[in-house]
Formats: sequence, C-alpha cells, structure tokens
Amino acid sequence: MTGFSDSAQQMSLVAFIAVATVTLLLCVMTGPDRDDLAEFYTGYRSLSPMRNGLAVAGDYISAATVLGTVGVISLTGYDGVVLALSTALSLVLLMFLLAEPLRNAGRFTMGDAFTRRAPSRAVRITASAVTLAALLPMMVVQLSGAGHLLSFILGFDGSGFRTGSIVLLGVLMISYAAVGGMKGTALIQIIKTVFLLGTGVILAALILDRFDWSTAQLIGAAKTGSGAGDAYLRSGLQFGGSELDMISSELTVVLGAAGLPHITMRMYSSRDALAVRRSMSWAVSAVVCFCLLITVIGFGAAALAGRGTITASDPQGNTAILLVGQALAGGDASALETLVFTSVTTAIFLTLLASVAGMILACANSLAHDLFAHGIRTSPARDGTEMALARAAAIGVGIPAIGLAVLARDWNVQPLVTLSFCIGASALAPALVFSLFWRRFTRAGLMCTLIGGTVCVMILMTGTNLVSGAPHSVFPAQDFNWYPFTTTGLVSIPFGFLMGWLGSVLSRRGGGSADRQRRRYEAVEAWILAGAGGGGPTGK
Repeated sequence: MTGFSDSAQQMSLVAFIAVATVTLLLCVMTGPDRDDLAEFYTGYRSLSPMRNGLAVAGDYISAATVLGTVGVISLTGYDGVVLALSTALSLVLLMFLLAEPLRNAGRFTMGDAFTRRAPSRAVRITASAVTLAALLPMMVVQLSGAGHLLSFILGFDGSGFRTGSIVLLGVLMISYAAVGGMKGTALIQIIKTVFLLGTGVILAALILDRFDWSTAQLIGAAKTGSGAGDAYLRSGLQFGGSELDMISSELTVVLGAAGLPHITMRMYSSRDALAVRRSMSWAVSAVVCFCLLITVIGFGAAALAGRGTITASDPQGNTAILLVGQALAGGDASALETLVFTSVTTAIFLTLLASVAGMILACANSLAHDLFAHGIRTSPARDGTEMALARAAAIGVGIPAIGLAVLARDWNVQPLVTLSFCIGASALAPALVFSLFWRRFTRAGLMCTLIGGTVCVMILMTGTNLVSGAPHSVFPAQDFNWYPFTTTGLVSIPFGFLMGWLGSVLSRRGGGSADRQRRRYEAVEAWILAGAGGGGPTGK
C-alpha cells in the first residue's frame, strides 16, 4: 500500500493512458513520411530556437534528475543542491564551449563530428560502441525505475506487475524513436519540459505558501525533518565528508552530461550557429529554473514528509517528489489531493517516456549511420536502406534494454547511472574537446581517448562502494572495494585526456599521416569554430 487515495490512483492511471495515447499519436503525425535521412535525423533542422532549446532542456532533465535529485536534496541538503547546480553548469559548459563547433562539425551523429578530421571506418565503429556503452546503462536505469514507480503509484507490489510495466513502457519508447525520429522525440521533450516546469512551479508555490513564503522557515523545517540538524546545510552527508569524492562527482556530472550523445545530437537540428546559440539560451534558462524549483521541492519533502517516511518508501529517496505532493494535500481523498497527485505523476510519466525515447534514438542513429551505413559497409547505403536500418536499430537497442531492466528491477541501479556519466566525462568529452580544438590531434589519439577512457571507467567502477562494501551497494554482502571514491572522474577524466595526448604524440612520430590529418583539420578549422569560410558539411 502506498497511502494514496483510490481516486488519486485511478486518475493517475487515466492520465498515464492519456499521455501514452496522445504522445504516440503526435509521434505518428510529426514523424517522417518519406525515406529522407535529413528529416529522420534532424527534422530538416526546422525546429525554432525556442522549441529546440526546450527539447535540449528535456534531454537534460531526465527521470534520474527529477526523481533522484529531489531525493538527494531531501536527504542530504547541501550536497544535493550542489549536484543540481552541477547539472545546470554542465549545460552552460555545452553552450559556451561545444554547441556551435559540434553543430558545424557534425551532420547526424557524434561519429560525423569525429570523422570530420579523422576519416576512418574504425573511428565510426568505435564511436558507435562508446555511444552504446554510455547510453545503454542509463536506459536500463530509467526503465527499471519506471516499473518500480508505476507499481508504487498504483499500489501494486508484485514483481509481475513491475515486469509488465517495464515491457509496456519500453515498447512505447521504442515506438517513439522508430516512428517519430528527431521531430517526434523533440515534440515529446518539449511537452514534457513545459509540463514539468508548470508542475514544479505549482509544487514549489504550495510548499512556500505552507511556510508563509519564508525560505528561512522552510530550510529550518527541512533541517529538522532530515534528522541531520546543522549538518544538513554543510557538505559531507552524501560523500561521507570526503571533499575529493565531492569534487570527483561534480566533475563527472559537469563533463559527463555535456558529452552524452543524446544531448549532443540536438545540436545538429539547429539551422545555423545563431540558431544553436539561441537554442542553448532557452535550454539554460529552462534548466536553471528547474534546478531552483527542485531545490525548493527537495527541502519541502524533508520538511513535510520527513526522512523516515522518505527512506521507508525508497532508501534512495526516489519517491520524495510524490510524498511531498501527498503531504501538501493532507492525505485526504479530496479534489486537491487528486489534482496535485495526478499532475505530479503525469509529469513523471512524460519524463520517463521522453528520456528513454531520446536515448534510443541516439543509439539507433549511431548504429545505422556510423556502424552499418559507413562503418561495416564499404560503400554508403541508400537513404531508404539507412532509414530502415535506423528503425530496426531502435528495436535492436530497445529490446535488450527492456530485458536488462527486467533483470535489474530489484537491484540498486545507481552504479549504472554513474557509469554512463563517467564514460561521457572520461571518453566522449575529451574526444570532443581534442577533435574540435586541437590541431595536432590524430586518429590514433582519438581512438586512444575513446577506448582508453571507457576501459579505465569500467575497471575503476568495479572498485567503488557502489558495487560492493556498503549497505547500498549492488553486492552489499561482498567487499572488494579498492577505489576510494564514488565516481571515477577524478582519475578517469585526466586519464582520458592523457591518452588522447599520448596517442597523438606517439603517432606523429610516423610523420606523413599525422601531417595530413593536421592539414585536413586546418582546412575546415574556420568552419568548425566559426561556421565561416569553405569546408561546410560534406554529408558523409
């Protein structure tokens, strides 16, 4: 039993069915009706800066952000707020450093941006593999969490219902990606962002009204409800007092989110450099506003629900946003409780559906375009063939994700979220920075960065306390914890950059090939960095 009234649960079920039906219909209506790669991959770059910016914000505001960050803020206070601000800072980094060069260098996928200066089938295949390694764990987390959340909301505790929920949601998300393409998934992200911000404003206003619009009263009540006292407003609750662990986590979030492929693919749907700048301005504004809202909601959860209630429902605090909605309504079967609860659950449903759909699309695009059309094949595939491959790839990615989510439905999946962000920060972000800005970066350096950063993350992750040696670990009864930090970023991020530099330096000793790669970059440098001069996108 969840403690939510029958009327609230019934309305949530109706809202879920309505959301699934309407969003699927919108995907069908806006999806490509011809075998045109530009329409499927970028929507003909027809999205306005505001719509594209809201879609980028939607990709940043994942279900893990909505549920996990609110929970972390409610349980750990200061550390959770820093984590939320790191998410906003990541988008600012993407806006000022990577957005325009990415849009200029790429066409459809991250593999396009890499092969812009290092043409190679091996580079495309490696980029596709790293894309899957970065996004598949996060898809599993979102799907697994979706099944748990749906069963919690509707009051069903059986594993069969949870499995059925994961399969149903997974099929919906595959359909969004395969049918809607870039425009369809972007539309869902836009609706999700607007609805989520609106719901956040309502919750934050109700929380502040409960405390007479006094932030001092709210924070004081949150300190009491958290059970941590003054420590709630100091660093240390989340990371055990380790400043280095906190720095490692912040670096991982800031660099990791900026380098994840389902985020960077949105850059290719902007018409020009001016449009991508305006898009990112909208995205930053939306994400900053949302971070402020979830800070208020997190404090409200601690103040109104309390640590005991939150951890009893979910030790990680993922249901805190639902519990604060229940606390605001007073727990009575009233119209207010039904309205608040239904609004919150609808926003969460939209978040879950949109987040995974974007990730499936990014993986499908990379598999079809980088691996099959330009990696394995010796000659480029026809547009119709490549679109069929992309749609089949969406199914090929989605089904294993559903299967893994079913297997992981009773596990602590936090290590998988960390793994995705660490690969983004340690392999993809260094590769992008070097590829876009360093003239002497070589193909060998790119391969060393992608492979070395990914392997380093996977090795270090086995030694973190997320895997063993702690009550919240995947294997709490085992203890092979040999790495002192929660995330790998403090070691793996410098290692990724080092591998790129070392691979480039050693390969330049070969002479001619490295010089040709440098001259190739210099020929398109003006276009990549400023969108000026010749050397525009080649389309391959």
